[in-house]
Amino acid sequence: MSELLLAVFVGVALFAASALVLFVLVGERTPTEARLSELGAVPDDELKSPIGHRLGELISIISLPLAPLRNWLRSNDEDLAYRLSVAGYRRPEDVETYLSTKLLVPVLGVLLATFIGRSDFVTFITYGMILGAVGFFAPDIFLIYAMGKRKTKLNLALPDATDLLMICMEAGLGLDQAVLRVAEEMHVVCPELSEELLIISREQRAGKPRVEAWRSMADRTDLDTLRQFVAMLVQTEKLGTPIARALGNFADALRTKRMLTAEENAAKTTIKLVFPLVFFIFPAIFVVLLGPAAITLMQGFGN
Repeated sequence: MSELLLAVFVGVALFAASALVLFVLVGERTPTEARLSELGAVPDDELKSPIGHRLGELISIISLPLAPLRNWLRSNDEDLAYRLSVAGYRRPEDVETYLSTKLLVPVLGVLLATFIGRSDFVTFITYGMILGAVGFFAPDIFLIYAMGKRKTKLNLALPDATDLLMICMEAGLGLDQAVLRVAEEMHVVCPELSEELLIISREQRAGKPRVEAWRSMADRTDLDTLRQFVAMLVQTEKLGTPIARALGNFADALRTKRMLTAEENAAKTTIKLVFPLVFFIFPAIFVVLLGPAAITLMQGFGN
């Protein structure tokens, strides 16, 4: 039993360690850092923290013998770079860091299994396979969590950004200037959305059409809400509808949808509370209420 608890503890520690390594190594850059890197004013190595840079070098050196396996994983996971970009990790070296972590953490789990099951070979094999599997899939779980967290932040900030766009356009700014202004204002509230809007502004400066730049943003973030926003922009340009009015209606629709989602989640809580009540709370109540009566009855029948 103690070995099982130790294995569970080690598995949780492996997951936390892999998540921490990925967070340090493939942390998101601020829009300022991304812009400086694109212009070549500051090298990427200087933008990274010293701890992350040294840890990345150490992992790259340790994982050199595993390079063929890392290349095989990359060739069989063509969607990895896209999933990392959806989570906000878009540096070229992030894929290498992710794959290296995915290969090294299972090795660490097998090494830790030698301390757990050193008395029995079968126990060592069992815990080695369990901890190795936990270490191999821990980066995937972390990536799924990071993708969902970033999407949630963008969804929550989009109605406010749409309102700011409408206010800026009603004040006399064009859509492109309003996007740049909103990106500056949203930097403190939602840096993720600010970075995406700045990317749109840079792409338009480079000559990319406005609709294509917004479609690229929708593809980068993998959000249906932004795809609907792009469709709304296309319709306003084709039909000649005032963009400010369309933005206001779209923001109202987003808020209504968010309110309906909150009401739906609130209605589901009554069903979700049934299982904790039945399995955890009701037994404790029965023991407290019926326990003394049961003890009295047993003493009475005994006499």
